[in-house]
Amino acid sequence: MTDGILPISLDERKARIEKARRLMRDNRIDAIYLEPGSSMFYYTGMRWSTSERMFALVIPARGEIAWVCPKFEEERARELIAMGRDIRTWEEDESPYQRVAEIFRDRGIHTGRVGMEERVRFFLFDGIRKAAPALQFVSATPITAGGRMFKSPAELALMQRANDITLIAYQAAHDTVREGMRQDEFAGNCASAFRALGVQGGIFCSFGKYTAFPHGSSTPQKLQVGDIVLMDGGCDVEGYQSDITRMFVFGKPTQRQRDIWNLERKSQDAGFAAAKVGAPCESVDAAARKVITDAGFGPDYKVPGLPHRTGHGIGLDGHEWTNFVRGNKTPIRPGMCFSDEPTIVIYGEFGIRLEDCLYITEQGPKFFTKQSPSIDEPFG
Repeated sequence: MTDGILPISLDERKARIEKARRLMRDNRIDAIYLEPGSSMFYYTGMRWSTSERMFALVIPARGEIAWVCPKFEEERARELIAMGRDIRTWEEDESPYQRVAEIFRDRGIHTGRVGMEERVRFFLFDGIRKAAPALQFVSATPITAGGRMFKSPAELALMQRANDITLIAYQAAHDTVREGMRQDEFAGNCASAFRALGVQGGIFCSFGKYTAFPHGSSTPQKLQVGDIVLMDGGCDVEGYQSDITRMFVFGKPTQRQRDIWNLERKSQDAGFAAAKVGAPCESVDAAARKVITDAGFGPDYKVPGLPHRTGHGIGLDGHEWTNFVRGNKTPIRPGMCFSDEPTIVIYGEFGIRLEDCLYITEQGPKFFTKQSPSIDEPFG
């Protein structure tokens, strides 16, 4: 399943940096500072672990990008860095914050605004602002989200492959269920299926009444005939994530299980239909939620009913910008990717969540995966 995968090209990463520069100019930001993580990988393809020692990337609105690296790690860093020749190193008894301040000064940034990527740890931000007190520090999210929210054809292809692999792994795990099976055994079977397909992936799973807990219960569970089963997770392909939930009954569904499953599917369909280009993101949540409340659940976030938003953004992170949630006026635009996953929670009985991810085209939304046709045929 991994044959023919095309990683993001160096040219595409360079184009992302140029877009970031345009967004910086539009937002009056002179540079952005990033730690290792999804945004650093997005712009440069660089993977590095975080520790108490600073390893960082500075992207200025004008001028060459620059890296900050512990001196004793320089040779390894040079092996891995594919973009940018300016690598500022610091010895163990020196200040990495001064290296960052030097980068700003060398690019003519003596006053102005520097964006801090949202996951930068406080001690690093605090050290930098003390080393460069004339600068104003703001959020870099308009820059990073302004790029990462909108997926290119190459990104969509990687996400499509991740979704395709996930459904195959889920089907393989589904075929292993047996009475008395523990959650960890079922989840382990799914992880093994992902590995056999050439990727790292996994699920969390719940059985019976514990499927009402949206992100699982700490109570150990063993599968019994008549239990509804929830499997939620995914894998990554070249860093890009899938996120799918499937539900089925071990045995014959009751009419109650069937009715709530069908209501959930109707709600998911309503959310998908509302995901129109130009519509505010909150309209998707409103449409999906209305189906559930019209059936007598809720209202709002009350349970029994839908206790959370209808969907989240997805890409290099399983949850990223932006969300299908009340109050989010962000217009839906081509290239955006979301989960569509309203949930019906009935504590003490069971819960139902169907989750598929979609992407927005000029013509409207498209799912990466075929939705579950029925509670009897979760994979079609």
